[in-house]
Amino acid sequence: MRVARGRLLQNAAASLCILLALVAIAVGLPAVDRTISAERAVPPHLPYEVGGGVTVVPPAGAVLDVTRTRPTARQGTALFTLGPVRYVIVATPFDGDLDGAVDRLRRKVTNAEGQLDAGLPALTGTGLSGREGAYTTPDRAGRYAVFLAPDISIEVTVSGTETELERTEPAIEASIRTIAYQERV
Repeated sequence: MRVARGRLLQNAAASLCILLALVAIAVGLPAVDRTISAERAVPPHLPYEVGGGVTVVPPAGAVLDVTRTRPTARQGTALFTLGPVRYVIVATPFDGDLDGAVDRLRRKVTNAEGQLDAGLPALTGTGLSGREGAYTTPDRAGRYAVFLAPDISIEVTVSGTETELERTEPAIEASIRTIAYQERV
């Protein structure tokens, strides 16, 4: 039994079309992705949903990095930038005390090559209690805060040069005071 030449040409043409479509997707989608900005302006007066029931009012002039922001119902991360200063809020499930939450942040931030000071008691404007202080690593300096809500640890890190940190500190401190937790049902 022979296959007709027309049928073979038709199959070859269809296969070529499929191959071209795959190449267009493989080359085209990354090109489109590169043209879309990773930064989004956020309104400085509206609460932003970090995730896990945690919200924050971003500082004026903050830009959200959508490639590093992951809000979900149980946890979340939000990365804001104010010029070269990075302001990160991470909300994760946690079953422990404040010292345990600070130790967990210490391991994340310092990687055994830096220092995290013991910190001072901290309180948000919404009543969440925690601890805040400063940290240093070989490649950066910054501030931190850790707050506890029922079954959630809220970790805040701010990093940049000392000059930039001093310049943005009032706006970021005001934003940290707006961190709120509302339990999900």
